[in-house]
Amino acid sequence: MSASLKLRIAGLAGLLMSPLVQADFSIPGFELVHTVPVDTTLDTDDLRQPGPVWIALFDGAKSRIDIGQFYAADHPGSVMDTVIEHLEAAGKRGVKIRFLLEEKGIKLSEASTLERLRAIPNLTFRVLPYGQLSGGIIHAKYMVVDGKQAFVGSQNFDWRSLEHIHETGLRISDATVVSQVQAIFEQDWRAQAALTEHTPVPLPAASEPPARTGNYLVASPQRYNPPGVGDSQLELPRLLGEAKKEVRVQLLDYAPLSYGPDKTRPYYAVIDNAVRAAAARGVSIKLMVSNWNTDKLELPYLKSLAVLPNVQVKIVTLPQARQGFIPYARVIHSKTMEIDGEVAWIGTSNWLGGYLDNSRNLEVVMRSEAMAKRVGQLHEQLWDGPYAKALNVTETYPEPHPGQP
Repeated sequence: MSASLKLRIAGLAGLLMSPLVQADFSIPGFELVHTVPVDTTLDTDDLRQPGPVWIALFDGAKSRIDIGQFYAADHPGSVMDTVIEHLEAAGKRGVKIRFLLEEKGIKLSEASTLERLRAIPNLTFRVLPYGQLSGGIIHAKYMVVDGKQAFVGSQNFDWRSLEHIHETGLRISDATVVSQVQAIFEQDWRAQAALTEHTPVPLPAASEPPARTGNYLVASPQRYNPPGVGDSQLELPRLLGEAKKEVRVQLLDYAPLSYGPDKTRPYYAVIDNAVRAAAARGVSIKLMVSNWNTDKLELPYLKSLAVLPNVQVKIVTLPQARQGFIPYARVIHSKTMEIDGEVAWIGTSNWLGGYLDNSRNLEVVMRSEAMAKRVGQLHEQLWDGPYAKALNVTETYPEPHPGQP
């Protein structure tokens, strides 16, 4: 085990044992949670990391923990290893746990991690082939505890997400939003049962469009959203259409493309049209994407965006960890947006087709100046730091190979 990882785990233990630690940034009902990749110069002392937050949620569970994830991957001696120990402890003391995993995530998961989860007392493990519902996947990453607290964010149930990837999420205690996240889980849990039993998948009841005030949840795909949960694919362009001065966006991937059934990349212009329209009316767009966003199909669209007035695009490359190359890590994976210092968006979707139209994803909108300011500062730290470089429209960029050194 590396010295840096030993220090990280020791620090985690200290956070768990000390009742005096109150370092977090919150607004009523919502706490911003952030993964700072180890071995970088990034620093967010006022934000808790997801490991301690997830452990606290599991330790505080009285009766029920519900978890929806794309995939699951542990690593010996990691922070995730400790997280799963606390999930195991919850099951052993009688907490009922339901774990819902995307079928396509099985190949991405560690077999030993899935075996470990299945062995937890009082845990029911189900796999949902979301593609049979909508053609997409469960890409959301979330959990609900006792119907009173929830977590939604870019962090997969993956040891790398807790240590080696730039991630942003929310611990939620707002009763309305927690109930909506719970309803999402119940809808998908029932859908899994229906597919297994070869019966019709229940559709949510129709409802009036939800209010767009205060803080609220939106999700996708719209057809399978419970009553009162808005449509992400409608809300994102609508928010961009309301921007007046500045929009800051951070993503793993951005392109007006999506994979089709035949592995082609059909054009998906819903988000891109809204971004370009905002720039055309004078809104400053600061888009920051990962160095995995430079493949030969996506890069031309980034370049075509970067040449527009009022648009700046930067590509972020994080350094390797001291321990050496780690596959599918050392990257920015947060999905955040800040608008005019008034609105913050924390979600689970990349901005390509296939996410907001036919996959299960969750996004939280907060009309809060305090949260918008803090999310903007997170963006600014990377934007002005050593890892972000302006996209050069005349430069040839290497094809990304995140699984290879």
